[in-house]
This record gives sequence, structure tokens and C-alpha cells, in this order.
Amino acid sequence: MNIVVLAGGLSTERDVSFITGDNVTKALRENGHKVILLDVFMGYDEKEVELDDVFDRAEEISVKVDKIPETAPDLEAVKASRKDQSDCFFGPNVIRMCQKADIVFMALHGENGENGKIQAAFDLFGIRYTGSDYLSSAIAMDKNTSKQFFISANVPTPRGIAMKKENRIDELSKLDLTLPCVVKPCCGGSSIGVTIVRNESEFKAALDDAFKWENELVIEEFVEGREFSVGVLEGKALPIIEIAPVEGFYDYKNKYKAGSTIETCPAALSEEKTKEMQKYAEMVAEAIGLDTYSRSDFLMDKDGNLFCLEANTLPGMTPTSLLPQEANAVGVNFNELCEQLIDISIRKYNK
Repeated sequence: MNIVVLAGGLSTERDVSFITGDNVTKALRENGHKVILLDVFMGYDEKEVELDDVFDRAEEISVKVDKIPETAPDLEAVKASRKDQSDCFFGPNVIRMCQKADIVFMALHGENGENGKIQAAFDLFGIRYTGSDYLSSAIAMDKNTSKQFFISANVPTPRGIAMKKENRIDELSKLDLTLPCVVKPCCGGSSIGVTIVRNESEFKAALDDAFKWENELVIEEFVEGREFSVGVLEGKALPIIEIAPVEGFYDYKNKYKAGSTIETCPAALSEEKTKEMQKYAEMVAEAIGLDTYSRSDFLMDKDGNLFCLEANTLPGMTPTSLLPQEANAVGVNFNELCEQLIDISIRKYNK
């Protein structure tokens, strides 16, 4: 098949997306496909009229990828570096190249990758893509909205509130929350802008940091305990993986720097607790409509109570990512997983 792997964009997870895209591109090429790794924002700016042979030059024109930096990207610098300086989110020739592909593998993370906007545009352009549709993506991306879906589906989740920038309240005592608590951007990812607040004096600084990234936040009770993630393929949960950072919590650095986190799959849990968490992950996918693949994150406190934190519609596919490790635990290697994600998505279009 001719496949575009779409990465980059203008999300705080831009650099992570390129690593996902690079891994997927290599795997799909090894599987025999012609694959272009394309930056959705920068596009392909050659001034050519015809793109008929573009997949024959796939390796030549694909984005070249470096390792993930330890800090989030400077998005203003990214915008300034685009040659055409257009206000259009899609870079030159992106739509045309995606229309020529048999399917687009969505390797995007964060804003405009997981929030459903690109999926909605692709639906209008008749472009097939991997993963969930625009509505399910939008629901999952918004942590406040998805939390309401968890509650409606009887999936336990930490108690919390949403706060908009224009209605900011700096005094924690005026909110229906107690310390410690977690402050995080409503639609962010990779733990960027997330702070665990342990005393009143830290709260204002946490709001300042989170509001740098977005105009709406989620503030919720802090659950002390073990952290897990559960992938779901076509409604069926994969083995659970436990995530244990060597230092601190599972933040941007610990997620993407090799050796920063101890990951155990299958997680050391009782059969009863394993089934309970997997069931919750399947319930999340069903409630939000994540009908192809997803990954849900959980915490378990010292008493064994489970709490769902969020659902991810386009899980990372980096060397340290979780979904590939979970699939590998049931004998599905990385190349096979990439192929499965395409097959699952294509079947959805052929129904």
C-alpha cells in the first residue's frame, strides 16, 4: 500500500510525534509498503504540479528525525520557520498527498492530532486514516469532558473540577478541593504543564505554569499509588503495564528518556485486579466510542481502589512507549502491531 505517516504539527508533543512517526514508518517499510513520513504543518514545499510518482520517492522526501529533546518544543519558532508563512494549518501539498495514499497512519499527538479536528477535515476530504473518528477523539482529548463520560459509565476517576483562565481562582480554600491536588491542562498530553501541588503556596505557581499552555485546566485530587496503562484493540484489553518512574512522577522527561522509568508488563497484579482494570479500560473505550485502538491510564491507591485518569486515542509508538510493550506481551511484535492498526482501521471503512 501507499501510506502517509502524519506527524509533527503544532502540539507541545510535536517532537514525540516525530519519533512515533519514524518508528511506524520504518516498520511499515519493512512490511513492504511505500511510506512517506510527512510533517502536517510544514508539508512538502516543492513547487511541483504533479504528485503522481510521490510514493516512488518516499524515502527521499520523508522527514528526517532526531531523538526527543528533554524539553517541549518552541512552537513560535516552528511557526516562524515555515517558508510560506500561511495561516493554513495544513502545510503545502499535505492534503493532496494524503488523498493519494491508501490510508494515513495518524502518528500525531496532542492538539490538532488527537482532538478530532484533523479527523473531521479528513472525513470531508475523503481521506482514510487510522484510529478513532473526530467526535470520539474530541471527547477523549478534553480531560473534563472525558471525566464526565467516565462517571456516566461508572468508571472510577479522581474527584476534580475544571477552571477557565477568565474565571481563575488562586485560593485553593475557595475551591471544593483539598491538598494534595494535581493541576493540569485540560487538553494537554505527555504531562506537559502538570504539577502535583502539596501546599497552598505552590498552587498559584501551578496555575501559572498550566495556563501557559491552555486556557482551561483540570484540578483534581491527588491519588498516591501505583500507575498503570491498559491498551485496547477493537474493544479488547491488552495485558496491563505498570509504570514506575525512578524519580518523581511520570512527567515529560520520564516518559521519553530511556532508563528514567521501570515498566513491567504484564503488571504484577492479582488476577481479580487485572480483570477489573482491563474491564474498566474496555468500558472507557465503549463509552467514548474508541472503536479501533486506545490506551487508558490508571492509578491504584494503597487500598486497591482504581482511578481512571484519561484515555489516549493515538498512543505513542516510541522506543519507550507503552502500547507496543503490551502488544509484545501477547506475542505481537512492533511491525505486526503497526500492520494490525492499519487493518483494524481499514475494516472500519469497509463495513
